[in-house]
Amino acid sequence: MRFVESSHGIYSLSYHIVWVTKYRRRILNPGVVDYLRKLFPKLIRSIPGVEIEEIGFDKDHIHFVMEIAPKYSISDVMAQMKSQSASALRARYKWLSWVYLKENIVWSTGYFVSSVGANEEVIKNYVKHQGQRDLGLLRLEL
Repeated sequence: MRFVESSHGIYSLSYHIVWVTKYRRRILNPGVVDYLRKLFPKLIRSIPGVEIEEIGFDKDHIHFVMEIAPKYSISDVMAQMKSQSASALRARYKWLSWVYLKENIVWSTGYFVSSVGANEEVIKNYVKHQGQRDLGLLRLEL
């Protein structure tokens, strides 16, 4: 777990995010995947405080582990990344217009997001014992 210092606080906000291709079409072949691996880091350069920690691909969906600064809405970051990557894919791979019958889409509407963080029991134990004198028995291990 990594902590990031901003001008007004310290945070560690990682998310597991999943995108699905429209109609679950199996368009994420090795060539498209290689292109997306290079494209996504370029897209997020314009959003300081957003990083892709891990990325994984299947034929019809993508998994990300991303760190997103608290000043950004997850939905805004996803909207920007999805729209820009869809435009870039459609410009590079003309065959997508045949797959999606001239629709200007690549990704399905919406996404899955779940927070990733420290063990919940460790945090609960740490909070429960706040204000008590530490006799060296309590340790917060992240």
